[in-house]
Amino acid sequence: MPTPMDGLAGRWTHSFEEDHDDIAVYRPSDHDFPRARGRDGIEFSTDGSFTEWAVGRGDAREPIPGRWRAAETNSVAVNTERGGEQVLEVVHLAPDRLEVRRRAGR
Repeated sequence: MPTPMDGLAGRWTHSFEEDHDDIAVYRPSDHDFPRARGRDGIEFSTDGSFTEWAVGRGDAREPIPGRWRAAETNSVAVNTERGGEQVLEVVHLAPDRLEVRRRAGR
Protein backbone atom coordinates (compact mmCIF):
# COMPACT_ATOMS: atom_id res chain seq x y z
CA MET A 1 0.00 0.00 0.00
CA PRO A 2 1.71 3.24 -1.01
CA THR A 3 1.58 6.20 1.32
CA PRO A 4 -0.98 8.83 0.29
CA MET A 5 1.74 11.45 -0.19
CA ASP A 6 5.09 11.03 -1.89
CA GLY A 7 7.89 11.25 0.65
CA LEU A 8 5.86 10.40 3.76
CA ALA A 9 7.22 6.86 4.25
CA GLY A 10 10.11 6.62 6.67
CA ARG A 11 11.10 7.45 10.24
CA TRP A 12 10.60 11.04 11.38
CA THR A 13 11.97 12.44 14.64
CA HIS A 14 10.26 15.24 16.54
CA SER A 15 12.14 18.53 16.28
CA PHE A 16 10.22 20.12 19.15
CA GLU A 17 12.40 23.24 19.07
CA GLU A 18 10.78 24.09 15.74
CA ASP A 19 7.14 23.49 16.77
CA HIS A 20 4.92 26.51 16.22
CA ASP A 21 1.30 27.29 16.95
CA ASP A 22 -0.43 23.88 16.91
CA ILE A 23 2.03 22.39 14.39
CA ALA A 24 4.50 19.62 15.33
CA VAL A 25 7.69 19.59 13.26
CA TYR A 26 9.55 16.38 12.40
CA ARG A 27 12.87 15.83 10.65
CA PRO A 28 14.36 12.67 9.13
CA SER A 29 16.00 10.57 11.83
CA ASP A 30 19.47 11.22 10.41
CA HIS A 31 19.04 15.00 10.86
CA ASP A 32 21.71 16.73 12.99
CA PHE A 33 19.57 17.56 16.03
CA PRO A 34 20.68 19.64 19.01
CA ARG A 35 21.23 17.60 22.17
CA ALA A 36 18.01 16.75 24.02
CA ARG A 37 16.85 14.42 26.77
CA GLY A 38 15.13 12.09 24.34
CA ARG A 39 13.04 12.67 21.26
CA ASP A 40 9.82 11.01 20.20
CA GLY A 41 9.04 10.22 16.61
CA ILE A 42 6.73 8.63 14.09
CA GLU A 43 7.32 6.12 11.31
CA PHE A 44 5.19 5.30 8.28
CA SER A 45 5.80 2.05 6.37
CA THR A 46 4.50 1.35 2.89
CA ASP A 47 2.72 -1.81 4.14
CA GLY A 48 0.34 0.30 6.28
CA SER A 49 2.15 -0.21 9.55
CA PHE A 50 2.84 2.78 11.76
CA THR A 51 5.14 3.15 14.75
CA GLU A 52 4.98 5.85 17.36
CA TRP A 53 8.42 6.18 18.94
CA ALA A 54 7.86 7.27 22.55
CA VAL A 55 10.57 8.37 24.96
CA GLY A 56 10.95 5.61 27.52
CA ARG A 57 13.22 4.71 30.42
CA GLY A 58 16.65 6.26 30.23
CA ASP A 59 15.48 8.44 27.33
CA ALA A 60 15.54 5.40 25.03
CA ARG A 61 12.92 5.22 22.30
CA GLU A 62 10.19 2.64 22.77
CA PRO A 63 8.12 1.52 19.78
CA ILE A 64 4.33 1.62 19.99
CA PRO A 65 3.03 -0.34 16.98
CA GLY A 66 -0.01 0.69 15.01
CA ARG A 67 -1.54 1.15 11.58
CA TRP A 68 -2.15 4.11 9.29
CA ARG A 69 -4.60 4.76 6.48
CA ALA A 70 -5.31 7.63 4.14
CA ALA A 71 -7.92 10.02 5.54
CA GLU A 72 -9.19 13.17 3.89
CA THR A 73 -6.92 15.17 1.57
CA ASN A 74 -3.42 15.66 2.98
CA SER A 75 -4.28 13.68 6.11
CA VAL A 76 -3.45 10.28 7.55
CA ALA A 77 -5.41 8.48 10.27
CA VAL A 78 -3.28 6.49 12.70
CA ASN A 79 -4.17 3.95 15.39
CA THR A 80 -1.69 2.56 17.90
CA GLU A 81 -1.78 -0.07 20.61
CA ARG A 82 -1.94 2.86 23.04
CA GLY A 83 -5.49 3.31 21.77
CA GLY A 84 -7.61 5.80 19.93
CA GLU A 85 -7.44 7.14 16.44
CA GLN A 86 -5.68 10.38 15.58
CA VAL A 87 -5.70 12.25 12.31
CA LEU A 88 -2.43 13.82 11.26
CA GLU A 89 -3.03 16.70 8.88
CA VAL A 90 0.11 17.13 6.79
CA VAL A 91 0.68 20.87 6.64
CA HIS A 92 4.11 20.67 4.99
CA LEU A 93 6.07 17.76 3.53
CA ALA A 94 9.57 18.00 2.08
CA PRO A 95 12.49 15.54 2.14
CA ASP A 96 13.98 17.34 5.16
CA ARG A 97 10.83 18.43 7.05
CA LEU A 98 7.37 17.14 7.98
CA GLU A 99 4.86 19.40 9.72
CA VAL A 100 1.63 17.97 11.11
CA ARG A 101 -1.41 19.13 13.04
CA ARG A 102 -2.90 16.42 15.28
CA ARG A 103 -6.66 16.00 15.65
CA ALA A 104 -8.82 13.41 17.36
CA GLY A 105 -10.09 10.72 14.99
CA ARG A 106 -13.63 9.70 14.35
